[in-house]
Amino acid sequence: MQIRKIHPDDNTAVRDIIQQTILEHNAPKEGTAYSDAATQSMYLEYQKPRSVYYVVEVDGKVCGGAGVAALANNADNICELQKMYFMPEVRGKGYGKQLMEKCLKAARAFKFSKVYLETMGNMYDAQGLYKRVGFELLIQPLGNTGHYSCPVQMIKKLEEDDA
Repeated sequence: MQIRKIHPDDNTAVRDIIQQTILEHNAPKEGTAYSDAATQSMYLEYQKPRSVYYVVEVDGKVCGGAGVAALANNADNICELQKMYFMPEVRGKGYGKQLMEKCLKAARAFKFSKVYLETMGNMYDAQGLYKRVGFELLIQPLGNTGHYSCPVQMIKKLEEDDA
């Protein structure tokens, strides 16, 4: 297993993983990452300043990914953990925790003060990981991500030991 930055030829695999996972969890297509324009061209989306997207590759196959970027429509120094999805066959192997650590390190390197995320209510394993690394539930969304179908919002203050 390796974690690396996204390449242009990863776009289709990453899009498919995101969309299949959303359908697997019976989440709406609208108001989620399923219908984001960025999902169609992930490599290009994460070439912007203070953003990065990593993929998890197992035996030469992209099996998941996640990234960080500035939180849209928010003036605070907050980034968003974005599009963290995995194929079913690689879940539960610790890759999510390793990927999370890499994303938090990137967020610190980009000098963000907090990391925000949105997820689905029935993505229990993901929420468990987020809580274990220090994310706390919020009572309302921040910014305006367009993900109005994601009912769970969480935030984590970045500490020195996250670097």
